[in-house]
Amino acid sequence: MSKNKEMATTYNPKEFEGKLYKNWEEKGYFTPKVDENKKPYTIVLPPPNITGKLHLGHALDDTIQDIIIRTKRMQGYSTLWLPGQDHASIATEVKVENELLKQGLKKKEMGREAFLEKVWDWADEYRERIRNQVKQLGSSVDSTRECFTMEEKANKAVITFFVKLYNEGLIYQGNRIINWCPKCQTAISDAEIEYSEQEGHFWHIKYPVVGSDEYLEIATTRPETMLGDTAVAVNPKDERYTHLVGKTLMLPLVNKEIPIIADDYVDMEFGTGAVKITPAHDPNDYAVGKRHNLPEIIVMHEDGRINFPGSKYDGLDRYEARKVMVEDLKNQGFLVKIKEHAHNVGCHDRCGSTIEPMISKQWFVKMESLAKPALDVVRTKKVKFIPERFEKTYFNWMENIQDWCISRQLWWGHRIPVWYCKDCGEVIVSVDEPTKCTKCGSSNLEQDKDVLDTWFSSALWPFSTLGWPEKTPDFKYFYPNSTLVTGYDIIFFWVARMVFSGLYCADDIPFENVLIHGIVRDSEGRKMSKSLGNGVDPLDVIDQYGADALRFTLITGNAPGNDIRYYPERVESSRNFANKIWNASRFVLMNLDEEIMNKYKDCKNYSSADKWILSRMNTLIKEVTDNIEKFELGIAAQKVYDFIWGEFCDWYIELVKPVMYGDDEEAKGVAFNVLNNVLATSLQLLHPIMPFITEEIYTHLYTDYESIVISKWPEYSEVLNDEKAEKDMEYIIEAIKSLRNVRTEMNVPPSRKAKVMAYVTENDALEAFKNGEDYFKKLASASLVEFLDGKEEAPENVVSVVTRGAEMFMPLLDLVDLEKELERLNKEKNKLEKEIERVEKKLANEKFVSKAPEAVVDEEKAKGEKYKEMLKSVLERLESLK
Repeated sequence: MSKNKEMATTYNPKEFEGKLYKNWEEKGYFTPKVDENKKPYTIVLPPPNITGKLHLGHALDDTIQDIIIRTKRMQGYSTLWLPGQDHASIATEVKVENELLKQGLKKKEMGREAFLEKVWDWADEYRERIRNQVKQLGSSVDSTRECFTMEEKANKAVITFFVKLYNEGLIYQGNRIINWCPKCQTAISDAEIEYSEQEGHFWHIKYPVVGSDEYLEIATTRPETMLGDTAVAVNPKDERYTHLVGKTLMLPLVNKEIPIIADDYVDMEFGTGAVKITPAHDPNDYAVGKRHNLPEIIVMHEDGRINFPGSKYDGLDRYEARKVMVEDLKNQGFLVKIKEHAHNVGCHDRCGSTIEPMISKQWFVKMESLAKPALDVVRTKKVKFIPERFEKTYFNWMENIQDWCISRQLWWGHRIPVWYCKDCGEVIVSVDEPTKCTKCGSSNLEQDKDVLDTWFSSALWPFSTLGWPEKTPDFKYFYPNSTLVTGYDIIFFWVARMVFSGLYCADDIPFENVLIHGIVRDSEGRKMSKSLGNGVDPLDVIDQYGADALRFTLITGNAPGNDIRYYPERVESSRNFANKIWNASRFVLMNLDEEIMNKYKDCKNYSSADKWILSRMNTLIKEVTDNIEKFELGIAAQKVYDFIWGEFCDWYIELVKPVMYGDDEEAKGVAFNVLNNVLATSLQLLHPIMPFITEEIYTHLYTDYESIVISKWPEYSEVLNDEKAEKDMEYIIEAIKSLRNVRTEMNVPPSRKAKVMAYVTENDALEAFKNGEDYFKKLASASLVEFLDGKEEAPENVVSVVTRGAEMFMPLLDLVDLEKELERLNKEKNKLEKEIERVEKKLANEKFVSKAPEAVVDEEKAKGEKYKEMLKSVLERLESLK
């Protein structure tokens, strides 16, 4: 157990963080083997999109996973933390397209192949950036197994999944209502829509009843869609309209008859109680249309222009058409009124364009049969959500699940494995690209131009990364994953899809635990965004304070499922904690004597302080291990912090200094071994949270040990549990704190010794105080400690201190020079009286009170009260000295 005492004088993470990570990778610490003698523990990193740099949310996500994986590695598991990146189909395509436009290049003019070459260049660049950022955070990922959702292994899994679903009748192509982005000209998922409240209008329009003078008043926020109206619906219980059900209306501007239908969907209390039904451009109307067999009329082109041949509106942009149509409705007497109306508008999160619900021919997955087993495994707790309350979000979506639109009108992504024979029209679905038509033998085949939804490949991430559909050694050993760590915002978009996909493809759950965390907000509780300018680059924080400080900041106070606020001053505080550990460790290393330690390594002749710190450390091991098992990582971090800073650094090191500098060799040897043990154990418990500093110190503490990364996680020992030692030291520590506080209040320097007399009020405390006499002398500046049989034995002119288990007394003249203290207090008294007089004169001045700002007047009043309180204390002190 040799030690290297040459730690740098000051803590500078830049000097060792990069060097240590490189060494860890070179030694292969993060690359587990398939080992049947070990239990596997697997986490797959939620793959960040290749659209930019990592943000604080990624840093939090990675820190949580790294704490879990490093702990499990030290506990002896074969731990796999598998990293990777997501191709982020639409997001990346938009980014690359915009970059190319800056160079004067247009996607469609370039052609598919040339454009995809540019996207692959982008992917290579940004994957490397993300890779380096993950390493700078200290994430102990196995980079040898890294995956990318567009690489060949992942593509094979995606294609196999599609073909399997298709062959079993779970994939179909059909016309259904979907979210359409007119700018990107593709279907998009609910996950790619951002809703924001916008100021809009309700246009109230007359729809005349054919053959009568009556009309129905309809209110709509999208008058341009009325071109596709195929009915007007009322509630069957609405007596206002019962007589009209079955009759027809004349559709304004179009001059065609449409029926009045009755449907429970209509809310009688909302608006006029009559609703226009446009099945091709509204998801609710689409459902009503299916129930009533209504025609579906698409009145918009893919780029958002009106598609209504023969009309003046044909070819107009949807918003331009709206203006013209409203004006026409007004001129023809159909417009009743326009009301201001704030409503939620869905926009594409990538381009900002307003989403247009539209019937489109797309590929869909039938979800009913896939959802049932995925619900059952969560209900039976085979898959556990932490916190449990997020099960509700999961159940709500899965119980009301709709068929999944999986096709996207993009170029970047997994191409749909469907080919069409141009000669006979045969549809061929195949894992491998066919060379001939299976029906007519023609080689005149064309592949479907669309790609698959990004979530289609992400859904396979827990097992496609391990080699599925092949039964690889990794897949057999590391699947199912142990824990998934993710944010609450993608429970139904990603988590649910992984659950049903894992059960369907791999015949098992994809993971046992789903640990949900919140988002990182700014200090005011706002979501971080470019528009607010409140985003924080984690690499900037690392550059200034080190990765350990950032990690500790993100995890401290963090509770599963809850958002956290980011305060820059908290990072500074975390850096101070690292500095405290560094200085304390350096002090210990400089003072340890290996020869004496080896001589007394088996000696258990512990002092009260030794027994106390070993018992407290033992309790810490048990509690921190339990906290991490329960994913209470913020609590674990706080406990380690409190122990290292408060109990080890501030108390134990101070308590044993007299022994370290004394002449009792055996006591030294015992204390040195305890210091060494407690420091090493503290570093091991802190390592998953702050990996770099703990490794750097540990490799100085044990130069003949390989690395803290692969050291054994500390284990609780019943032998070290000592409740009496803990209670005894609590008496001593509280008493020393109380004595110090009084001395501080009286401005007594530590160098001035004072006799301490103790009247013990609790029997258990007597032995503790007697054993702690040396601690009082060293840490409370006691010249000697005397024990009284009763309070009345205390002499006059003493300062009394009430503490747990005792009342303690110090002679006043031991603490102060009476004449000098009286002189000082009288000066303070005169000064305070003058200040009070000054304030009172100011507040009595009517001009000042009437003209000065209210805050300034209040400040003066507050000063006056403060001075009076201070004067009261000085007078009481003077009285006690007299």
